[in-house]
Amino acid sequence: MKTDAAVHDDRLPARAGIGLKARHVPEILDTGIDVGFFEVHAENYMVAGGPFLAHLGRIRERYPLSIHGVGLSIGAEGRLNAAHLDRLSALLSRFEPQSFSEHLAWSSHGGNFYNDLLPMPYDRITLQRVCDHIDQVQQRLKRRLLLENPSTYVEYECSTMDEAQFLSEVVRRCGCGLLLDVNNAYVSAVNHGRDAQAFISALPLSAVGQIHLAGFDEDRDSAGSRLLIDTHAAAIDAAVWALYDATLRMAGPLPTLIERDNNIPALEVLCAEAQRAERALAECSTRQFQ
Repeated sequence: MKTDAAVHDDRLPARAGIGLKARHVPEILDTGIDVGFFEVHAENYMVAGGPFLAHLGRIRERYPLSIHGVGLSIGAEGRLNAAHLDRLSALLSRFEPQSFSEHLAWSSHGGNFYNDLLPMPYDRITLQRVCDHIDQVQQRLKRRLLLENPSTYVEYECSTMDEAQFLSEVVRRCGCGLLLDVNNAYVSAVNHGRDAQAFISALPLSAVGQIHLAGFDEDRDSAGSRLLIDTHAAAIDAAVWALYDATLRMAGPLPTLIERDNNIPALEVLCAEAQRAERALAECSTRQFQ
């Protein structure tokens, strides 16, 4: 059932943004770099005070903001953590971001928390549980949630839907949006021997409110096949850039985040990737008016 929660109408600009890292804050504030927005992980800012919140407040005065959660465990069998949801609500009320997103994944079970975003079966039971959790989140936060497609390395034999069908049904039932992680789509497609562009084209693209781009590492599985690992520790791969261009042709220009969470480079390196995305967005906009 779609939530009756009030939806915030302000949206991120259809530009490229970067993930905000503490080491880059002084340079950003000193130089006033030209990026579309910044994104932070919610769990890094769930504190009562201190320099992180102060710095984020100064960034928020100058730039649009996206807050991305990694700890709600929306796909878990148990109930959502009410205390975590309360802290998240307080954070969003304080900074009023233009966008809030979370993963289609689970990371908690039986009182234990796992430092990973784990896959789930795509079946009717899981669908109902995920929709119930999203409804609860949207009602509590009084805003629309963007649900991110995961990167996966294993699948469940008991699944009765594919991932695109599952995500489409969640959007239809809950009225939430999608955060389309193009890197995750590519990683999962390679790992499971599927077509990433076909997966993206099967999604309800009108529901996409943001795109993520990131880098991966490559290994080999026990059969010698390619195994891609979503590390956010490298530059965006050429294949992901190509898939991003194809996505823009299908969906139009959308806010696009450059993610880097490990092996953090200099700010200018991240800005260069953001500028490449900006050029793709500009070309997409030009095509729309031709």
